[in-house]
Amino acid sequence: MNVTLRQLRVFRAIAEEHNFSRVGERIGLTQPAVSRSIHELESQLGIRLLDRTTREVALTSAGQSLATRLDWLLDELDQALRDVGDMGSALRGRVRVASSPTLSANLMPECIAACLQHEPDIQLVLLDRIQQDVLASVRAGEVDFGLVIEPSPINDLHCESIMQDPFVLVAPKTHPLMQHSSLRWSALSGQPLVLLDYASGSRRLIDAALGRHGAQCEVAQELGHPTTVFRMVEAGIGISVMPALAVPPEGLGQLATRPLIPVVQRDIVLVHRRNRSPSPVAHRVWELIRGTVMGRVEKQIR
Repeated sequence: MNVTLRQLRVFRAIAEEHNFSRVGERIGLTQPAVSRSIHELESQLGIRLLDRTTREVALTSAGQSLATRLDWLLDELDQALRDVGDMGSALRGRVRVASSPTLSANLMPECIAACLQHEPDIQLVLLDRIQQDVLASVRAGEVDFGLVIEPSPINDLHCESIMQDPFVLVAPKTHPLMQHSSLRWSALSGQPLVLLDYASGSRRLIDAALGRHGAQCEVAQELGHPTTVFRMVEAGIGISVMPALAVPPEGLGQLATRPLIPVVQRDIVLVHRRNRSPSPVAHRVWELIRGTVMGRVEKQIR
């Protein structure tokens, strides 16, 4: 199939303008040249894309299907060409980073602010997705790299741990367990738990820690967002085990946290496709995120 980029750009313009004359003026072609491009495209595809009358141009169902996908494809192609053009200097460009929700909320704002300050010619685009979708986006090449909770053993991704985040008990300040400054995992036995669901990268780590340290608990609710978990705990549905990073800096009002011992931590990991090195501009953002997060950890230790 010998479809040209020019034919696709002409078709996209017609899908937006619904008028051959306006399209010709917009992209610098005569009306016959616009008509010829569309005729050639329809001939290559073997299907009619437009219904033409003397007053308007309307998309057929096939035309609508192509138009829906074409915007993203051409934008991606334009960006790819710009990225390749910028690779020599690696000074400017757009970098897509996918991140799981807790990390998007608690780490990425600081990283994006650092990028605006230190790399003003790089646009950092954040895709906030559940962990499974982050990994799928990295594998599909939809993003340059991702930031996730330590994934299950995988062979197709390169992983670099940049931070460790401990799990803590979250309960009402008046709960009997909160009389202690820290608690063993086994002290949670018999307590109803409100936990993140399995879309979270943390859930399998929490389950493993509970089992390993002899905490026999009933899971009262499984939820997708930390804020919902906190509200359920406030309402007395149960207590929770959460990553410390999910706890807002300003605290939790009626709730408090306690360290769990022995300490169980989750690794915060940068990931990219193993056999595809990030572009120079993406590598700069990778290093910026790594340095920003590790710098934050060093400040906390002090």
